[in-house]
Amino acid sequence: MTALQYSPGATALVESLWTISQVANYLKIPVQTLRTWRKNKTGPAAARIGKHLRYDPGHVRAWVARRAEESADD
Repeated sequence: MTALQYSPGATALVESLWTISQVANYLKIPVQTLRTWRKNKTGPAAARIGKHLRYDPGHVRAWVARRAEESADD
């Protein structure tokens, strides 16, 4: 699903940012759910790059981990 990219002169592999469709696929939810969560400020953080939303995979995974911890506390 994700591609690792290497740039000459870079010291580490960098994971590509995810599109909203990739995040929806990862979470197994509809894209519209992500849009609603963004509007309500309850979903994983996204950055607007021009007219496109992009998600840092690490931030998405951390958001999922926090949600899992919150669910375990209930």
